[in-house]
Amino acid sequence: MDQVIAFLAQYGQFAWGYLSRPVILIQLGIVGLLFLPALFLSWRVESQLEERARGIKGMPGLLRLIVVFLHRLEWLFFVLLLAIAYSVTAAFAWPEDSNYLIYSAMLLAGAWLVISVVSHVIRSRAVGRLFGFVAWVYVAATILGITAEVAALLDSAGFTVGAFRISVLRVLQAVVFLGALLWLSLAAGNFLDRRIQQIEELTPSLRVLIGKILRISLIVVAATVAMSGLGIDLTAFTVLSGAVGVGIGFGLQKVVSNFISGIIILMDQSIKPGDTISLGETFGWIRELRARFVSVVTRDGREFLIPNEDLITREVINWSFSDKYVRLDVPFGVSYESNPHEVIRIAIEAASSVERVDGVQRPPVCWLTAFGDSSLDFLLRFWISDPQEGLTNIRGTVLIALWDGFQEHGIDIPYPHREVIMKTSLQTTPQEAPAD
Repeated sequence: MDQVIAFLAQYGQFAWGYLSRPVILIQLGIVGLLFLPALFLSWRVESQLEERARGIKGMPGLLRLIVVFLHRLEWLFFVLLLAIAYSVTAAFAWPEDSNYLIYSAMLLAGAWLVISVVSHVIRSRAVGRLFGFVAWVYVAATILGITAEVAALLDSAGFTVGAFRISVLRVLQAVVFLGALLWLSLAAGNFLDRRIQQIEELTPSLRVLIGKILRISLIVVAATVAMSGLGIDLTAFTVLSGAVGVGIGFGLQKVVSNFISGIIILMDQSIKPGDTISLGETFGWIRELRARFVSVVTRDGREFLIPNEDLITREVINWSFSDKYVRLDVPFGVSYESNPHEVIRIAIEAASSVERVDGVQRPPVCWLTAFGDSSLDFLLRFWISDPQEGLTNIRGTVLIALWDGFQEHGIDIPYPHREVIMKTSLQTTPQEAPAD
């Protein structure tokens, strides 16, 4: 703290002596006055340029960058005006000492413009603010020529643990270096994952597995390189890694179990993105495979996040494991007055007329299954190749087609009749004669 106070007092005294000079005051006045026309020019052209920029379609990233830049247009005009002022004062050799203040203000304004745009383009607000603060402090210290002094001040604020010193400067370096490497590793991992997903020769499960391995490997490499670049001895983490392993074994066993189960699922390809599965009361198709869970979307729009362990230990019905075809059965009955051969023909034609029913590779079939109490019982079987589009709706569509076909050919669908016979013995009792 004493060093900080001494540093601020020293440079405060220097700044006061420097800024109190008449030549410096004039340059400060020029810098302040030039900001007013910059605001005016920005006010006149910003709305027009933004309206034209909004017409850009299909490139949201470029549109976001342009809009962020246009909202800081006054700083661009300010930098241009400062550049003109610096060129004019340098041409006339005024002031005689130096026009370094105008030059420094131009560099600081330009740096602020670039850093502000970049920090607002970053989608994470916290990361953007941290980047803006660190970048601005470093650039401002470099332009003002006090980088070495600021670094010495930040390095003095710290403490020593064994043979390793922890200071504010080292922490900032670690945050910036590690953050940059992690960002690069994530960007490279996402890029490689998108490219892998486009390789049609690989199965969907293998694409997901390779993408996850690449991203995890890049993150581990980035963290290792960052710690090595900061001079951290990686052997110091030997004991820590053992303790973490014990903690994982006891406290995070469910998390590790789900993670290992996810790797097993990807390797044995028991389920993959796009498969239609049933797990208990949940019926839907797999949207995404994650490290800890599987995302299953149902027909009513709900998304279930099922732990990977459940898909390993519980019974799972995969409707599209071997192939995409699923067979459905629709039982029905007709009256005994109907010709069963005609009923079978009409039923097959009705099922084949439905769009989702496969009538070529696996055509529908219909069988007479029983002579029921009040009807001839049939079973209509057909195949579909898109179970994720629903099962109840296709059964209902086929039943409607059966109804239309039976109505057209005069085939009745019976309903059970019951004949009730009541047997009652009627006994007549003689009435007593009234008393006289």
